[in-house]
Amino acid sequence: MSERLIAIGDIHGCRVALDRLIDELNPTSRDIIVALGDYVDRGPDSRGVIDSLIELRNRTQVVGLLGNHEEMMLEVVRGGEPPHGWLKHGGVETLDSYGFDGGLDFLPDAHIDFFDSLGDYFEFEDFFFTHAAYDPDTPLEHQPTEMLRWYSLNDGFPAPHLSGKTGIVGHTAMRDGEILDVGHLVCIDTYCYGGGWLTAIDLYSRRVWQVAQDGRVRREQTQM
Repeated sequence: MSERLIAIGDIHGCRVALDRLIDELNPTSRDIIVALGDYVDRGPDSRGVIDSLIELRNRTQVVGLLGNHEEMMLEVVRGGEPPHGWLKHGGVETLDSYGFDGGLDFLPDAHIDFFDSLGDYFEFEDFFFTHAAYDPDTPLEHQPTEMLRWYSLNDGFPAPHLSGKTGIVGHTAMRDGEILDVGHLVCIDTYCYGGGWLTAIDLYSRRVWQVAQDGRVRREQTQM
């Protein structure tokens, strides 16, 4: 058992918020931090976010999941997919943060290694973590990537997973800045890049930390 099991919602290039959140968390080597994906796009400093997450791995145990925005970026960079869809959904801001000069080799080696390390889901004790959602009737190791990375909770909440464990997800932005908790499913994408908050939650204590894109800390919400 870790000292704390902490999930962090969609960061989307908001490095100032991430760095302040890490300061507030003050993690130790006994913690596990699960980053739910969508580190890049839309916000101003995707490159800086990846740098901060790589540095965080020197302080604590970090589990990173692959979000749909990383998928879009890597399909362009590695798979030769047309860039239009990615650029329309925040890729321009990501390229700006990397000082894009026209070539697709803009990712530093350390960042390539980071993206290569990302998984589709993480299961630990009474919880499982995915970027977007899950198929309730399918074991986690056989989940379709469409559900894990792309499904929107705006299309309906999945039923409890057959494992009986609580699902912790991001992807669907809660534009009111509030965590969505329906018991068997908790969504902590609280719309940081759009004026909401970057959220972290300790699943053991249910303590919540929230930081705005400009680094302001939401002091009034500390417990779920």
